[in-house]
Amino acid sequence: VIKCKAAVAWEAGKPLSLEEVEVAPPKAHEVRIKIVATAVCHTDAYTLSGADPEGCFPVILGHEGAGIVESVGEGVTKVKPGDTVIPLYIPQCGECKFCKNPKTNLCQKIRITQGKGLMPDGSSRFTCKGKQIYHFMGTSTFSEYTVVADISVAKIDAAAPLDKVCLLGCGISTGYGAAVNTAKVEPGSTCAVFGLGGVGLAVIMGCKIAGASRIIGVDINKDKYAKAKEFGATECISPHDFKKPIQEVLVEMTDGGVDYSFECIGNVGVMRAALEACHKGWGVSVIVGVAAAGQEISTRPFQLVTGRTWKGTAFGGWKSVDSVPKLVTDYMSKKIKVDEFVTHTLPFDKINEAFELMHTGK
Repeated sequence: VIKCKAAVAWEAGKPLSLEEVEVAPPKAHEVRIKIVATAVCHTDAYTLSGADPEGCFPVILGHEGAGIVESVGEGVTKVKPGDTVIPLYIPQCGECKFCKNPKTNLCQKIRITQGKGLMPDGSSRFTCKGKQIYHFMGTSTFSEYTVVADISVAKIDAAAPLDKVCLLGCGISTGYGAAVNTAKVEPGSTCAVFGLGGVGLAVIMGCKIAGASRIIGVDINKDKYAKAKEFGATECISPHDFKKPIQEVLVEMTDGGVDYSFECIGNVGVMRAALEACHKGWGVSVIVGVAAAGQEISTRPFQLVTGRTWKGTAFGGWKSVDSVPKLVTDYMSKKIKVDEFVTHTLPFDKINEAFELMHTGK
């Protein structure tokens, strides 16, 4: 058993608490990882807020991390101690019908136990003050050591800077893949990206790499426009600057609507606007943001009857074990940006400050 520091969420709506936790050794087909760097994501904040129906407490959150394999359980063949890895919240077992289907990346092998905050055998590897602590998204990167299933880990280039590539564990991969895998943005097309946080910027990057000729960023926070343009946005607009609904504004700006739109917020009203901003006949809108539990999307069926397509994406459609190492390689060869997404680097004990910076849009 390893004793180390972790940021524990004891209950919903409270700040994280830095505690000493015990991390049990990995069982069969499990991997214990020394986490070197982790990022914070709105999904962590969503669960911490209490709005997540799958949220269990007490829990160690975090799902954008990178580290070094410390030890492996029996039967683990893909990684060994000393390997550089990124833990994966969507695993890739290679055996389930989802993994065998090229149309999806949603491996279901450990979905039920992962959703309950447990390892595949139905137990936890974390204890603190004598209490069992739940796992989160199968990764729990807000701990100096974590244990994950062996199908939930990608071995990456040992030369990669872990304080950067940890972002490929969720946000960048999700946005970039939404553009290139899910929407399949084409050269010369017009795109609209709603929400210019980390995921929205990654979508813009994907649209640009795919050859889009016009990329319109949409956000009420104008402080985000300069960064969006650095990533490839050709213009940025705020819904607050117009009297009419933003979808009508976009339809007028683009002679009938955009070819591709992306909702990167998790707001069902914005999801509707993104669909209705699409061009009749061929427009595709991708939902990337995660809405709160129980919310529903709506539009007039005529929007779809007249040829628009509504899609969703999780982790950008990447089959995780296969794709994450390639994304790291693409970053190392300067095909995709990663460094530019990092705005602040804080010591672990300032993790609550990191959440505050995220909530204020900084």
